Amino acid sequence: MGARPATDELRATDGDFAAFVRAASPSLHRTAYLLVGSRDRAQDVVQTALTRVYAAWARRDSWDDPAAYARHAVVNVVLSSASRRWWGERPTGELPEPPPLHAVDGVVAERDALRRALAGLPARQRTAVVLRYYLDLSEMDTAGAMNCPVGTVKSMTARGFASLRSTVREEAS
Repeated sequence: MGARPATDELRATDGDFAAFVRAASPSLHRTAYLLVGSRDRAQDVVQTALTRVYAAWARRDSWDDPAAYARHAVVNVVLSSASRRWWGERPTGELPEPPPLHAVDGVVAERDALRRALAGLPARQRTAVVLRYYLDLSEMDTAGAMNCPVGTVKSMTARGFASLRSTVREEAS
């Protein structure tokens, strides 16, 4: 077993991590929300990802960009949870109380339609579209975050956009 770090070293590391979390959390939450379509689920994803980042925080000097590392952790949490079947929630055919239509203006309605269309995409397509076009990552950076080849990113974004176009056309009709 290795020697345990001194208490002062742990406090310095914890302080650095806390500052990082304060700075990176808004972006990580926005990304997670777009990937999973639910604020509550996005908070769970970010919490899990930050737990993983904290476990590796002592090695941060070897990372090119801690924010990119954390974003990669968020993507991994989303993609790994998408492949597992979840039995905790059961979707229903009807909402208990539909939102009033007069309370939603055109901009909000468009954003909501896009969010719903994104939520309808398979997890890997949604992830590729969000990373490439919402976060404006390059194809190479997106491939790195998704741990896949650049060609897969290209095909996932193309399929994702084709599905989004189809969904938007159906809703407009």
